[in-house]
Amino acid sequence: MSFPHTPRLSKREKFGYSLGDGSANFVFQVLLYYQQPFFLEVFGLGPTVLFWLLLGGRFFDAITDPLMGIIADRTKTRWGQFRPWILWSAVPFAGVFWLTFTKPDLGPGGLLAYAAICYLLLMAVYTMNNVPYAALAGVMSSDPDERTSIQQWRFFAAMSAAFVVQTFTVPWVAKFGQGDEAKGWSITILIFAALSIVFFLVTFLTTRERVKRTKPSKIKDDFRDIRGNRPWVVLFFVTLFIFITLSFRGGPMYFFMKEYMGSDSILSFASAFGFVAPVSGELSGFHRFLDIIGLLVQPDRSNVAAVGIGMFGMGGNIVTLVGVILSKRLIHAFGKKNMFIGCLTGTAIVTASIFIVKPDDIWLFFALSMLWPATYGPTIPVLWVMIADTADYSEWKNDRRATGFVFAGIVFALKAGLALGGAFSAQVMAWHGFEAGIGTAERNSAIKLAGTLYSAIPFAIAVGFLCIYPIGRKLNEEMLRELAERRIARAGE
Repeated sequence: MSFPHTPRLSKREKFGYSLGDGSANFVFQVLLYYQQPFFLEVFGLGPTVLFWLLLGGRFFDAITDPLMGIIADRTKTRWGQFRPWILWSAVPFAGVFWLTFTKPDLGPGGLLAYAAICYLLLMAVYTMNNVPYAALAGVMSSDPDERTSIQQWRFFAAMSAAFVVQTFTVPWVAKFGQGDEAKGWSITILIFAALSIVFFLVTFLTTRERVKRTKPSKIKDDFRDIRGNRPWVVLFFVTLFIFITLSFRGGPMYFFMKEYMGSDSILSFASAFGFVAPVSGELSGFHRFLDIIGLLVQPDRSNVAAVGIGMFGMGGNIVTLVGVILSKRLIHAFGKKNMFIGCLTGTAIVTASIFIVKPDDIWLFFALSMLWPATYGPTIPVLWVMIADTADYSEWKNDRRATGFVFAGIVFALKAGLALGGAFSAQVMAWHGFEAGIGTAERNSAIKLAGTLYSAIPFAIAVGFLCIYPIGRKLNEEMLRELAERRIARAGE
């Protein structure tokens, strides 16, 4: 189905747009997988303190996220509504990101205050950047195929950044820290932060806005429209529970790999792929390369867990990238809603199935760890395509468009899920006997339960919400056809 006045976007523009999410994912992936272990193990915060720190940030977001959507929708510059915010937020975003993961020389009370201030600032600049960035995709084109293509490019870059973060973060922390974990974190995050500034600048310079607001609206109209937008309400809860699972699972799976899986089994796994330094000490070219990038198990085996985490992250993200690439074909074959339900159901089942893994079952763990991104990967772009559809639905029903406000609510759901998952995960582990820095059988049991059975529950709830999502293929085509006709009519007036 084609639509008038919807020019095809160049690969250059799609690539430029995608780098913005690649940049944001340096931050997002670190928060998703490492905020819990960092604050628990490096800063020494207790699980209950971390619970309230992450939960408190959501009250802050409840104000800043919709406010940013309102501001972005009413921004008027020669660069457009949303693009300038990507430029203005680039340096603050990177700077606060680095500060959040840099441990100052303070006492326990000072560290808690520092962590709280930096975390709230990071969430604020994340909102300042990500709400306009997400909304930008909805105004670059109104063609559904182009939007799907934009999201594929976007999430290919996002998953490429995830590949870097999940593969190299823990090995680099070990490599740069040389026993000083806080120093290793600071240097590693500084590298990610510097790259993020460059990527945001490229996004700003290469993208253009094409879909304009239909007419000015009052703020109360934006709130009323979104309350009556049933597809948006459904996707709000879908997003919330998906990101609760991702964050709930992220911290425990870090501990699962580092502590629950036996170091001997990880060593045998790394040896099978040649990631272990030879006993002779003479390194081949391949081993020297692995040593440079931090993925070589050293002769003293001190970094075996770090290399194992990096290897699993590498493999999982390669599979995820394949899923993102295949998502457009799956959407055409099954429709957005059906594909989303099927893949997310499979991911929930795999998440729970990891519970059967024993400490020496490294190959079973690897197989399930690759099956997880195979089922989840295709869902990543479709969520954001469907969110853009809800902005179209609001315009179709109300003859008003507030793209930034629509995406602001979803970004709030994303961040709420990110924080609630991390907060409740830490609390659930504490309930089951997890204590920071103390290795016990109860700690391992808590890690296993939180990372598997508990983590599958929010995914299952998200599937339930998807089942009542009202925009199917037929309604979507009808809606877009009518919107295109309205825009043509207005252009001729």
